[in-house]
Amino acid sequence: MTDINSLPFHLQLLVREYGHSTYQLIQGLAQIEDVAERTKRAGQIVQLMLRLQPALRELPEVQTRLWNHLHAMAGEEVTLEAPVPLRSLTVRTEKPARVPYPRTAPRLRAYGAGIEALIAKALTIEDTTEREQATVQIGRTMKFLYRQHNKENAKDVTILRHLSELSGGQLRLDPAVVDAENLFEMPVGRTPAFIVPQPSQQRDRREGRDNRGNGFGGKNGKKRKKGRSQEPQQPPQ
Repeated sequence: MTDINSLPFHLQLLVREYGHSTYQLIQGLAQIEDVAERTKRAGQIVQLMLRLQPALRELPEVQTRLWNHLHAMAGEEVTLEAPVPLRSLTVRTEKPARVPYPRTAPRLRAYGAGIEALIAKALTIEDTTEREQATVQIGRTMKFLYRQHNKENAKDVTILRHLSELSGGQLRLDPAVVDAENLFEMPVGRTPAFIVPQPSQQRDRREGRDNRGNGFGGKNGKKRKKGRSQEPQQPPQ
């Protein structure tokens, strides 16, 4: 049995996806000399691969995907008359480029690197009014993130101190203005106006509730019986 770890990287992924037994069946295609018979057997293996991964049915061009996976596991030296175009394996054998990850953690973990990027962008704004508006929006977002991270509310002075620390003292707001106008609070929608009912409307509502409320009829509060007549029953003759 072939050791999966000894295979190239692209084959390791495919073998783990479709199973080692499927890989052994694909390797056996090289022993079939007739190309037509080999292609027929490969088509049967493709149907097996689709059964092993039924989620692939939702993907576009699933047959092209499966045939190319089989082609990659069989090798370019195995000739196939596939019903779909087969891509070269040079793309799969090339080692992918390393994904760049940040090397340094954010200075204040509650806000993350996104706030630091916003602050750096705000420092490039030359217009004083626009920079102040951007600072207010950043401070509002910082207060929201602080609540989410620490599960408690933050005072405006704390947000202002952190904002000054992250910006190197270049983004500043008047604490009195922030507190008076609640600049760091998220805006909420307008509350619909409350209409006080007039005495006549209140009387009508009470009467309607007495007559129709809770399935009881009349003022005596007795429940009506559906499907039965309200006439008194006659004694049997």
